[in-house]
This record gives sequence, C-alpha cells and structure tokens, in this order.
Amino acid sequence: MTTWLNTALARIEADYQRSADTHLIPLPLPAFASRGIDLYLKDESTHPTGSLKHRLARSLFLYSLCNGWLHEGSTVVESSSGSTAVSEAYFARLLGLPFIAVMPRTTSHEKIAQIAFYGGQCHLVDSASAVYDEARALAAQTGGHYMDQFTYAERATDWRGNNNIAQSMFQQMARERFPVPRWVVVGAGTGGTSATIGRFVRYQRHATQVCVADPEGSVFGDYHRSGDATLTGPGSKIEGIGRPRVEASFIRTLVDRMVTVNNVDSVAAMQVLSDILGRKVGPSTGTNFVGMLTLACEMHERGEQGAILSLLCDAGERYLGSYFDAAWVAQHIGDCTPARARLQAQLNCTA
Repeated sequence: MTTWLNTALARIEADYQRSADTHLIPLPLPAFASRGIDLYLKDESTHPTGSLKHRLARSLFLYSLCNGWLHEGSTVVESSSGSTAVSEAYFARLLGLPFIAVMPRTTSHEKIAQIAFYGGQCHLVDSASAVYDEARALAAQTGGHYMDQFTYAERATDWRGNNNIAQSMFQQMARERFPVPRWVVVGAGTGGTSATIGRFVRYQRHATQVCVADPEGSVFGDYHRSGDATLTGPGSKIEGIGRPRVEASFIRTLVDRMVTVNNVDSVAAMQVLSDILGRKVGPSTGTNFVGMLTLACEMHERGEQGAILSLLCDAGERYLGSYFDAAWVAQHIGDCTPARARLQAQLNCTA
C-alpha cells in the first residue's frame, strides 16, 4: 500500500471518529400516537456537510481508494443535484484533491456556495439528464476519476452493518414502544439508501418494509411497476430525489412500496413539518413526510399499530432562495394552500 493511500484512508477514518451519530427524533403527533402509531425522523442534517449524503460520500471515497481508482493529485468529478457534491467536496479537500461538481443550473445557490467553500468547482448544465456525459468528459479531460454515485451508491456501502444508516436506525429504536418499525420511508436519488436499508432488514430478518416516496416526474415509480430499465421522464422538481432515467443503484426488488408525491404536497409537507419541529427542513424531507403520513393513515384505517421511520435529509437553510421563497414556489411549484389543508386533516386523523 502506498504512503499516500495509507494517509488518505487514515484521514477519512480519523474524520469518522471525530463525528458523532445523528439523532433519532420522535415526532409529536398525538392523533397518531394515541392510536398506537409512532413516527420518527433520523436527522441527517447534523453531519459535517449538512445532509444524508455525507455517509454516501465517505463510502464512495473509501470504495474508490480501495479499488485503486483515486491517486495522489487525482481530480475528483461527480454528477449531482447538489448535496452529494457538497459532501464529496468536503472529502476531496480532506485529501487535498481537486474537485469538480457537474450539476443542473437550477441547483440552489446555497449548495453551490458550500461546494465553493470546500474548494470545489461547479460546472453547471442546462438539464439533469446532461450531467452524466459531461462528468465523464471532464474526468477524461483532467485525467481524473468520475465517482459516478448513480452507479456505485448501492455497492459502496456495507449493507450488513459496519455503522451504516440502517444499523444505526435499528440500534436507536431498541428501547422505543415498537423497536422494529413497520415501515422505513426514504426518497431515491441514486437509490443507494433504499438498497442499503432493504438489504439490511432482510439480512437481519426484520419484519420491516421499505417504502420509497418518489416525487412526480421521476421514473422510479414507473420502473418499480414495470421493470423496464429503458424508461425516461422529465425528472423531478424536488431537489435531491427522483431522476429522469433509471439509475443502476436503484434496486427495485428491495423496495416494497412506492408512493408518488405531487410537488405541491412535498413543499406543503416541508412547510408543515418545519412548523412542527420549529426548524426548517428541505423539500425531500417533505416528500418523505408525505409518504409517512400516507402509510400512517392506512395503518389507522386497518387498526394496525407500529412505528414508521424516515429521514430528515437536510436543513431548509439550503433552500431559502427557492423552496422557502413564496414567489419562487408560486412560479415553479404552484399553490400549496390546498395541500397544506389536506396534510393537516391527515395529522388530525380526519382525512
């Protein structure tokens, strides 16, 4: 093993040892709790780079290093909707490597600023479908390495354990009213998180099912139903989740249920959940919350009890100029007022 590789792996492991686990937050929803249905969010916004993608970036760097794909001086290139690029920029700086993020031009200004803060460059393209070829081309031009999260996310993380997100969730649930959740709800950008959790619950023989809450415009829902990997679509307006094509890391056989979520519902749920928690959450967390409430209402109708877990993917401060701006929402998403009323009825179990 070369001295540089040894040092790089040691730096990533040291960074991990300096980090604490993320919190599991019980949601104060009395109407559901009184009926034996408990909802939880694992707060991934507290990672050093502010999102769930910190875990993925760490895994991708370790995977690339141990495969011999990254070397001293390598330019790291990634295609991303923002959060993975922020986290990869952090790890690239940790290893002293140049970093280029290829992202849609619509990516939030806050994420672009964070990438720049960590010393990365942003290469903006006009559509989400253009990021793949542009990233490959840039990697070839620089003699660097294209990380390709959309291919490697599902295999870079050890799904059997080793401090992955699924293992952490179940450990934190151990003393709750329902230690083994009925459902885990996640979104899908790469599909790596749903793959890790789906494999883990099967390996541990848990009676838990995995639900993917998928924003409108994404192809994952149609792919899950049909199995046709050639499907394409317009893509998602909810930053960070949903894709215009089927990604290699989205493993449909590991997903028990898909819930398609309208954009107005995602943003309304983001607003409602921010009010409940007293802090701003991002739009993909809103999508997750719609999925949770859908399942909770179904459980209530069937007289079932149990727990539902999901993720607080990132903080809303990344979206102050977009999803938290009323004029922007009116222009790009639409009127969320009716959706907020529907969500409130669900929260009161009157829907």
